[in-house]
Amino acid sequence: MNPIAEFVKTNRKNAGLTQVEFAMRSGLGLRFVRDLEQGKETVRMDKVNAALEMFGATAVPGRKISK
Repeated sequence: MNPIAEFVKTNRKNAGLTQVEFAMRSGLGLRFVRDLEQGKETVRMDKVNAALEMFGATAVPGRKISK
């Protein structure tokens, strides 16, 4: 799982939110939340940052981390 997907999923669960509740509170679509948490590689960065803002974080451009 990619680090952003893992971060969002873990923090959402720790906050006691379902994907539906998280989507509603963040103003994002449920489909986007599901795609993000599943690690879909082609997601819009503005929406990623909207999700991350829920936990006080932001994504910035950088090099891809290889595993």
